Amino acid sequence: MNDAILQVDDIQKYYGNKGSLTKAVDHISFQVCKGEFLGIMGASGSGKTTLLNCISTIDTVTSGHIFVDGKDITALHGSQLADFRGKKLGFIFQDFNLLDTLNAYENISLSLSIAGVKPAEIQRKVLQISEALGICGVLDKYPYQMSGGQQQRVAAARAMVTDPAMVMADEPTGALDSNSSRMLLTMLTELNERLDATILMVTHDAFSASYCHRILFIKDGKIFNELNRGADSRKDFFAKILEVVSVLGGEQNDLL
Repeated sequence: MNDAILQVDDIQKYYGNKGSLTKAVDHISFQVCKGEFLGIMGASGSGKTTLLNCISTIDTVTSGHIFVDGKDITALHGSQLADFRGKKLGFIFQDFNLLDTLNAYENISLSLSIAGVKPAEIQRKVLQISEALGICGVLDKYPYQMSGGQQQRVAAARAMVTDPAMVMADEPTGALDSNSSRMLLTMLTELNERLDATILMVTHDAFSASYCHRILFIKDGKIFNELNRGADSRKDFFAKILEVVSVLGGEQNDLL
């Protein structure tokens, strides 16, 4: 698959020792194409967050390889890892993680400043992403002066301003009310469709997952099932997700 931006090749992640070994990720392989919106679902303790952490280099694999843009990231160390995370990954957090002492422009531009990008180029990139997300009018405002939706978009702009290969979202709606969840999911869809962002989202929530193009269901550290949305409406896809969740049996209550 030539347009695969992510290739996960037979990765394993073990914790503990021989006497007490936990296989958090157990021989998982898959690919993600550029511009895809992938959901990773599973019950608590299924290994879904560990999988995301391995892909985002927050955690290291025990064995196997992960390729991003054709580069084996499992071979990176130290400053190489920090450089990879800074340039190739964007992160969407539940609580936005904006810095209160910086205005929107400064929050969005911070990662570029740290990377040593020239001020004129920083300004061009910040204005470009702000225009795409409709937040040019709040660039001089501080987080406390913005609505929740505006803060959300500033956080998304910060994640996208470095032109990352992938955007990572771990349970992004987990602590949000239903209205805020819908806003965030709509915004992720917008990033995906308008900016061609490749998004990996870990979730236990079928409603959130229904916004994705494809879902990987993780059980006991392995891929249990896979669903493609195809031409289905989000409502029909939601129903199919619930069917798979019900097949997972006793874990259904953990998933929903």
